[in-house]
Amino acid sequence: MKDLKYCENLFTRKKLITREVKVGNVKIGGQNPIRLQSMTTKDTMDTNGSVEETIRLINAGCEIVRLTAPSIKEAENLGVIKKILNDKGYNTPLVADIHFTPNAAEVAAKLIEKVRVNPGNYADKKKFEEIDYTNESYVEELTRIEKKFTPLVLLCKKEGTAMRIGTNHGSLSDRILSRFGDTPEGMVESAMEFIRICHKNEFHEIVISMKASNTIVMVQAYRLLVAVMMKENMNYPLHLGVTEAGDGEDGRIKSAVGIGALLEDGLGDTIRVSLTEDPELEIPVARKLAAKYLQKENILEIKNTENLKVDYSPYNYEKRKSTEIDNIGNHHAPIIVADFSEKQKISQANLFGIGYVYSVSLDKWQIQDQAADYLYIGSNTIDFELPGTIRIIADYDNWKTNYSNKKGFYPIINSQELENVTNKNTPFFIKIKAEDEVGFIKNYENAIIVLETKYTNKTQLYRKFRSFLAINGLKNPIILKNNITEKDIESFQIEVSTVFGVMLIDGFGDGIWIESNQPKQIINSTSFGILQATRTRISKTEYISCPSCGRTLFDLQETTAKIREKTSHLKGLKIGIMGCIVNGPGEMADADYGYVGTGPGKITLYKEKTVVRKNVNEDNAVLELIDLIKEHGDWIEPLK
Repeated sequence: MKDLKYCENLFTRKKLITREVKVGNVKIGGQNPIRLQSMTTKDTMDTNGSVEETIRLINAGCEIVRLTAPSIKEAENLGVIKKILNDKGYNTPLVADIHFTPNAAEVAAKLIEKVRVNPGNYADKKKFEEIDYTNESYVEELTRIEKKFTPLVLLCKKEGTAMRIGTNHGSLSDRILSRFGDTPEGMVESAMEFIRICHKNEFHEIVISMKASNTIVMVQAYRLLVAVMMKENMNYPLHLGVTEAGDGEDGRIKSAVGIGALLEDGLGDTIRVSLTEDPELEIPVARKLAAKYLQKENILEIKNTENLKVDYSPYNYEKRKSTEIDNIGNHHAPIIVADFSEKQKISQANLFGIGYVYSVSLDKWQIQDQAADYLYIGSNTIDFELPGTIRIIADYDNWKTNYSNKKGFYPIINSQELENVTNKNTPFFIKIKAEDEVGFIKNYENAIIVLETKYTNKTQLYRKFRSFLAINGLKNPIILKNNITEKDIESFQIEVSTVFGVMLIDGFGDGIWIESNQPKQIINSTSFGILQATRTRISKTEYISCPSCGRTLFDLQETTAKIREKTSHLKGLKIGIMGCIVNGPGEMADADYGYVGTGPGKITLYKEKTVVRKNVNEDNAVLELIDLIKEHGDWIEPLK
């Protein structure tokens, strides 16, 4: 499977040209720009509320608006909403979000421009049962699905209605899970079953998505989907999104990591950023992501790419094997370098922003979960005792003069200063540009490479450097460094997340180093957020929180804030917060605990995918969730 092709060239950023699909007056795929879309949060039966929210989205730049249609009555009301919008001069295409109700999909297909179906629950009811299929019985299941799905396909073909076949990692059918497991392969096959039915009926107005809250699974699934479609001579456009990304910084970083990793390889024709916030706030994030890949300046073309080596599978995660030097490389989680090289006197108080709190009265350090591992001081000096967990990187002359005999202090040099390394057993950091020829590094096994480039096609240049290492059998640890000049925090987070995210998802990188004029605390939390989003280092509680929609049975933003306030200290725990049963046990995928709306004012609590408390009053549900976490031994008291 490693050799399956999913993009034109891993070392050249080039858009994958897909089939053009018409969604009303908007075209997706082909030579068209990346389209931006979102979803309303109002109950679809709230006609005025849905119309007003749709207009807010359109005014924010949303090009396609999705509304939920859990039953026939909501599907019918989409026609009313569309007419009011048209009368007001708004012709933006609408999409019906369908899950368990094929008859609602068939109603919507006659009224609006597009329907979204989820293969995992359109023709199946999920019971979390493992079924042992024979080849014959599995074929019978496929025949059953075809019989159930074909009427919608033929109707959409007749009406000129587009369709999104939207697979979600957490809502794979029992049938798919029984045969393929909870894997990217299962996600792809779930979609391909439905795609093949469309193809058989010569219906080609389809867009495909492979969403997951786990960015590694999401990226691998999209890549594999494209590879399988290529193999079967298909090229349908892709709708990109990280589902249940959450809110705030976490939601933006996670979305940028997953979506950005795919855009880096030219995959993606339309984007939806799923934030647990007002939907119009999703559009600026999506716009910034799309704009990044319109940049044509400052790109360094990589020649003779056929001679480069790909030493990893893009469909399975495996960390690149590297030499262990101190706490960098080998089995160690990626480290974070905090940059304090600007000319200043460094004090204990300066380290607060990178996770170290000094108590003057106690003369002690308190080390936070998100504490940077290395401090780059450049030519500055340290005149106080540091906590034992932090290491120091200093410019060579500074290190030679002040710290060469101190444990935990390391020099950093550039290639012109290699003559200073007289003891090849002494670990040191070396700055290397990804585009340079660096054959000399073969002689320095104890060199920790700080890899950077000024060019905008960083992913492709980093891959070229990785190829150089693989061809020469070199295992030097790699610190990925990036100098970010973005001024607003959101743009900064998006930029750096896309640069580092794809590398970490593909197992490349033993640490990250961000140089920026952003506040130290922002740089530090973003660094840890990227590692958390790529599942390469867990430093905090993870919230798998769906964006609100018309099915939501409680205030998602308020509830997420309440749960976060009480549980944010539970490092490594994953909590799913879902507005309805559609985004319930399945959509939470790998959450440890789940908080799911199941009726007005009623919450069901889960331990993993098992219901443990039903119909809990919403007023008490957060406390009940805490009790449940305590009951299973996962609770620790927060520090005061």
